Amino acid sequence: MSDIPVPRFDQFYRYPELTRLLQDYASALPQLISLRSIGKSYEGRDIWLLTLTNRATGMDTDKPGFWIDGNIHAAELTASTACLYWLHQLALGYKSDAQVAELLNTRVVYIVPRLNPDGAELALADKPRHIRSSTRRYPFDEDPVEGLTVEDVDGDGRMLSMRIPDPHGTYKKHPNEPRLMVAREPGEFGGEYFRIVPEGTLKNFDGLQIKVNPDPEGLDLNRNFPSMWRQEFEQTGAGPYPASEPEVRAMVDFITGHPNIGAAVSFHTHSGVILRPMGTASDDDMVPEDLWMIKRLSELGAKLTGYPALSIWHDFKYHPKQTISGTQDWVYEHLGALFWTVEIWAPNKEAGITDYKWIDWYRNHPVEDDLTLLKWSDEHCGGKAHVDWYPFRHPQLGMVDLGGWDRMNYWRNPPPDLREREVARFPTWLTQLALSLPKLEVLRTEVRALGEDTWRVRLAVANSGYLPAYVTHRALQRKTVRGTVFQIHLPPGASLTSGRERVVAAHLEGHAPKSSLQAFLPNRDITADRAVVEWVVRGARGTVISLTATADRAGTARAEVTLD
Repeated sequence: MSDIPVPRFDQFYRYPELTRLLQDYASALPQLISLRSIGKSYEGRDIWLLTLTNRATGMDTDKPGFWIDGNIHAAELTASTACLYWLHQLALGYKSDAQVAELLNTRVVYIVPRLNPDGAELALADKPRHIRSSTRRYPFDEDPVEGLTVEDVDGDGRMLSMRIPDPHGTYKKHPNEPRLMVAREPGEFGGEYFRIVPEGTLKNFDGLQIKVNPDPEGLDLNRNFPSMWRQEFEQTGAGPYPASEPEVRAMVDFITGHPNIGAAVSFHTHSGVILRPMGTASDDDMVPEDLWMIKRLSELGAKLTGYPALSIWHDFKYHPKQTISGTQDWVYEHLGALFWTVEIWAPNKEAGITDYKWIDWYRNHPVEDDLTLLKWSDEHCGGKAHVDWYPFRHPQLGMVDLGGWDRMNYWRNPPPDLREREVARFPTWLTQLALSLPKLEVLRTEVRALGEDTWRVRLAVANSGYLPAYVTHRALQRKTVRGTVFQIHLPPGASLTSGRERVVAAHLEGHAPKSSLQAFLPNRDITADRAVVEWVVRGARGTVISLTATADRAGTARAEVTLD
């Protein structure tokens, strides 16, 4: 065993360095961590998945599984950092933290730090571009023949804004803070006005009209999942068909091939919120028992992370008339596993702005908020979050000013010195979520002689986890889980005289309370977490028989009995 690596959480790793870091973790702790590729990206990069579990206590597929991923969107790089941070905490904590040890001894964690390596590599390039997701051109494979292409025109590694004087412009300088551009008032005229456009170059500019071209790489991988997939005219960037993109297909194939995965968290940026299902329907349309449980675990997340927990449908729509589907719909609404999206980092909240409504704030907010943010940039970011305007001779526009917000490094992602603090919010909640998963255990075995070579064999199992073995009622509706499957494995010379080799028994509840002790009606099935199956076997004294019980999301329990 080699030393556990010590990553830098104030920097974003390029793909080769990230690959070496993950390989170093697997080399340092081979009994706990393994590394594999679950597929290739569009440009041929491996999509790395780490499996964390104590192999001495069983195979990963025999244990309840918890999935986290990050960086499905290209420039949302702190999402990858959050995955690396929990990986590091689990690696360090196995020998010193009882919760981490229990987690890795009894369950398995699957981590994909960077689901979209191509887009992230483009965002980290020497001359970066900040596209939404994949680098594959979509829906058309052609270069623009006119318009503005967003890019770094002065070669400083940043994409800011361009300020162009124009008497018909939308913006003006704030009267007390000329660095800050604010909107003209209704009916206002006679002042100094400007147009604000993204930094970039123009093609076939006629001296009058500027139209910003969409990125030729128009895919949004988070819209490519099978559940609620819709065509381009209804959901931009969704791709030609569900799971058409290799990055999404890799995740879909892995999770469907691992029915032990009962819960998942996907990291994104930004807004500083925990988002819960559903994304395509209201709380009134959810199974009440699922809603109660998801709210309970979401509120736990809010308490432990400091991020408010919101409904996607009710609180986090980009437009009130628009329904957006993504990973959360596929994992919960399609598969019936628990799921949360975490949007890391809220620059407005960091600056001291607390009275705002999440998405609405980005559409319209008081000028006082912008002054507060500018003050934060000056005092805490060395003036780098909001870049003071500076003159630049643009190749098509002539003299313009470059400046404004550095969205990549201070809006989409926290400043370098705050990245570790921000991602350190999550490990306690993630660990508690994973430890809440159902866990099948052998409760008792029994062998009783019924004759010279005839025996009654019994196997009793229990779900020791907080959640039911099926995890959600949505899973029962969608028939994505089976009840507890008992099997008896007979060696040569032994035979069954009563019972079946395979028995599908009930779904087992967990120890989560159905209601409080003051409820109107008591819980009548007190031992719904247990199941028993028996067989009558003919075999010689001393014969060893193997027994197993499996629940898709609660793992596999194994036992051996001797006919004696």
